[in-house]
Amino acid sequence: MTPDVDTSVAAPRQRGGMPVWLLILPPLVLLAGLIVLMLRTGPADALKPAGVPPVERLAITRVELGSEGFVVTVLNDGPDPVSIAQVQVDDAYWQFSSSHGNPLGHLQRATLAIPYPWVEGEAHIVKLVTSTGTTFEREIPVAFETPRPGARNFAVFALIGLYVGVIPVAIGLLWFPMVARLGGRGLDFVLALTVGLLVFLMVDASAEGIETAQALPGSYQGMALLVFAAGAAYVGLEALGAWLKRSRTAVKNAHPGAVLALLIAIGIGLHNFGEGLAIGAAFALGETVLGSLLIMGFALHNTTEGLAIVAPLAREAAASSRRVPILALVRLGVIGGAPTIAGAWLGGFVYSQVWALLFLGLGIGAIAQVTGQILGQMAGGKPLGGYLASGPVLAGLLAGFVVMYTTGMLIG
Repeated sequence: MTPDVDTSVAAPRQRGGMPVWLLILPPLVLLAGLIVLMLRTGPADALKPAGVPPVERLAITRVELGSEGFVVTVLNDGPDPVSIAQVQVDDAYWQFSSSHGNPLGHLQRATLAIPYPWVEGEAHIVKLVTSTGTTFEREIPVAFETPRPGARNFAVFALIGLYVGVIPVAIGLLWFPMVARLGGRGLDFVLALTVGLLVFLMVDASAEGIETAQALPGSYQGMALLVFAAGAAYVGLEALGAWLKRSRTAVKNAHPGAVLALLIAIGIGLHNFGEGLAIGAAFALGETVLGSLLIMGFALHNTTEGLAIVAPLAREAAASSRRVPILALVRLGVIGGAPTIAGAWLGGFVYSQVWALLFLGLGIGAIAQVTGQILGQMAGGKPLGGYLASGPVLAGLLAGFVVMYTTGMLIG
């Protein structure tokens, strides 16, 4: 008789009374020592030819306009120290003061105060000259005073977010009674329309994200940040959706359609946060015409997002005769639209390209996740290819693209 063999894996044990987690420290200490040694000895310096000029890369990350002139924020994006020797405004050398002494090391920031009498509505060019004669410039197309944090400006940006995000999404939610009364083919059309809307948003956000990543200082590794944020949002919503489906008894109204509607609202909310950032940043940078166009375009855009939120609820209501509480629709509208207000505040007062890129990535991943969820619900276990080839579905996909493309033209 063959004796039983224990194939289980024993848990790690302590050795000599030392906790197992402490065993991670020796490699980390050695790695830190190696880095310190390389910084002190500089082995790569021996390979550099004598007399080679330093690699200088200054990134002008923000220009603020106030009553006392320009306030320019710069970042050393290069590997070598950089010294800012002079400042030119409109081809005239101008005095300035720096919050950081020279030189600027790698990834160090400085704020330059330039008491220049700028003229409202006119264009200006700020040029920084380093000690080696290299120049870095930023154009201000139309000069307007940068919005400052205060009760009035907070209220103005909140009102803009309300007009752009909350009200249009709420208007879109009003289509719920009509959608709930459609037949099977009509619901297929609306769900396919939703997919078309979301895919367009995803492609549009991806293009904007790539453009923002390319404009970001290279040290921030913009493309890697964009992809990571998108992946994190996708995985996070997958986990949230799985938890909600497991917790139907604990979460009120956590039916499949309600779960999907919530995920869509979260994805759209992340996207609308990015839209708020863009609007706030446009006004912060003095691009008021662009900001006004963004308000009109995004408002039309976001009305269709309310339809995307209610589509899975309407399909479930039609199939099970289950009523959807008004309060549930209000919550979904707030989740999808209110982040526009927070985005406008952040973009208007403390705009950062890194934050903009991060939330663009989160929006891309979230929209990709909910699009997959909707397609899965539409197919209902059937082959997806054959389902998408049906007439109502193809018409809905095309209609979604046409609607978003047409309203998107107003944004420019």
